[in-house]
Amino acid sequence: MASDHKTELHVLLVAFSAQGHINPLLRFGKSLLTRGLHVTLATTELVYHRVFKKPTDDDTVPASITINGIHVVFFSDGYASESERKSTTIDDFMETIGKSGPIHLSNIIKDHFLSNSSKKLACIINNPFVPWVTDVAAEFQIPCACLWIQPCALYAIYYRFYNNLNPFPTHQNPNIQVQLPGLPLLQTQDLPSFILPSNPFGIFQKLLSQMLQFQHMKKLKWILANSFYELEKDVIDSMAEIFPIKPVGPLVPPSLLSGSDENDDVGIEMWKPQDSCMEWLDQKPPSSVIYISFGSLVVLSENQWKSIADALVRSKRPFLWVMKLKDEFVQDQPQIPSESFLEETKEQGMVVPWCPQTKVLAHDSVACFLTHCGWNSMLEAITVGVPMIAYPQWTDQPTNAKLISEVFGTGIRLRQDDGEGFVAMEEVERAIEEIFEGPRAEEIRKKARGLKEAARNAVAEGGSSDRNIQSFVDEIFQENNANLKNQT
Repeated sequence: MASDHKTELHVLLVAFSAQGHINPLLRFGKSLLTRGLHVTLATTELVYHRVFKKPTDDDTVPASITINGIHVVFFSDGYASESERKSTTIDDFMETIGKSGPIHLSNIIKDHFLSNSSKKLACIINNPFVPWVTDVAAEFQIPCACLWIQPCALYAIYYRFYNNLNPFPTHQNPNIQVQLPGLPLLQTQDLPSFILPSNPFGIFQKLLSQMLQFQHMKKLKWILANSFYELEKDVIDSMAEIFPIKPVGPLVPPSLLSGSDENDDVGIEMWKPQDSCMEWLDQKPPSSVIYISFGSLVVLSENQWKSIADALVRSKRPFLWVMKLKDEFVQDQPQIPSESFLEETKEQGMVVPWCPQTKVLAHDSVACFLTHCGWNSMLEAITVGVPMIAYPQWTDQPTNAKLISEVFGTGIRLRQDDGEGFVAMEEVERAIEEIFEGPRAEEIRKKARGLKEAARNAVAEGGSSDRNIQSFVDEIFQENNANLKNQT
């Protein structure tokens, strides 16, 4: 459905400088663009400096840039310098952007939309970690949607937790089992870390509480999800009568879904990948390589990476391991592989500081993915049908690991010590052999192939996610047309 009015209908996406937050929004925005809406992303100036600034440019941040048809505008995160930003804690960072963000977003709305009569800002879309966006949208009386960037299962858990719909672990009863509709029985180790009594990051509990308490949710017209119905049918259905969530994913590079040119992807890379690993993969037999990556934030202890390294050596299977080197924008120092390990495994494996993950996962030589269970990485593996070995760390990852092993059936979860979450060498070795040759190996591969097909069908014309996106777009146009009629 299109509008006959000359006014352009715009959608504004808002996220701070996290690649895993920005890319799903950008990919959703690209889909909206193809359906007749104009799309702008508002994000922090750090993204400009990390991704778009050229070596010959000065430090001046442009008013806007355009990538693949999407306009990008930048705002300050509240820090005057990089050294000031690096020295802060994550709690302080989120508090600071929570104070400065609404002011900057209000100015963006005034300067880029309200001052131009040919543009109408029809919708603002945020994610759960910038809940203040919803208040700004309400202030300007602009409809607001939230793109949920974790599994729908996490939406159901958080919603029920913050609205006191079900019992959860407390300081008095920390080991309570949690039974929720649409999910298997959840132990403490299966729950997201932010709702546990032991959670050290108070700011995230505050943000999610602000976002998901019913009084705040009433300001949201839509909850959309980077998932697909066939993947999480039961839990999506369980929320239908409470506060529905509509999946519009998987929001992954289109090359993973249709075999299209990888340059069609609107997503950004905040770290430069090392493409030489692709030539290395080309030399390996089909379904032989263990791919290991724990994302951009997880830093393993020396004992832990040595445990994994020893298991890889003993497995005698080829591996590609992403170990991030020193990064001026990241406070914690990453683990560095020892020279002896690199020398011992130079014929067996390859270690790189960063890689083009979607290309790697889609490569025929990759057999499995040892992952921290970040949702974007999981969706990429699901979309190309790669089995996973789950090693969760924090936030949504423990629940995601539960989904891998017991709901999706596409992998194995490593058993961690109760104390620090350490995984012994023998456990890593066991999981590797089980995923390659264990009694469930063929069943896991079969389920992975099935979900690969389901993901492609969901985003194809007439698929479940395609229909949800079109319904969302139709509602925006219908509401605009209704407003025009009321004005005449």
